[in-house]
Amino acid sequence: QVQLVESGGGLVQPGGSLRLSCTASGGFILAYYAIGWFRQAPGKEREGVSAISGSDGKIYYADSVKGRFTISGDKFKNTVYLQMNSLKPEDTAVYYCATESYVDGSSWFKPEHYLGSWGQGIQVTVSS
Repeated sequence: QVQLVESGGGLVQPGGSLRLSCTASGGFILAYYAIGWFRQAPGKEREGVSAISGSDGKIYYADSVKGRFTISGDKFKNTVYLQMNSLKPEDTAVYYCATESYVDGSSWFKPEHYLGSWGQGIQVTVSS
């Protein structure tokens, strides 16, 4: 059973940066899976932020984070990172990572597409 653990969240001022990590264990091999990052703010639906496909290296971003967030993977550490720069108060949410065997442009942002494992979530708060 693949397990995902997020880390790196916290409180940051607007304009600041954070780097989230999603580390996988339990037989997970990044080259064979996709990892998606999602977030959920209070009272809102869970939304896709970014995803990386281990098999073909394709990367996807939500329009709201393009140019500010960068996703990357370290196959040796079985870890996917989400570098978040120029953070805004509207980025405040609980962030989750999830795994699925395959994603594409029409599926990466859909929580229901990820039938594999989900992490427990980590809080990111952007506030002065």
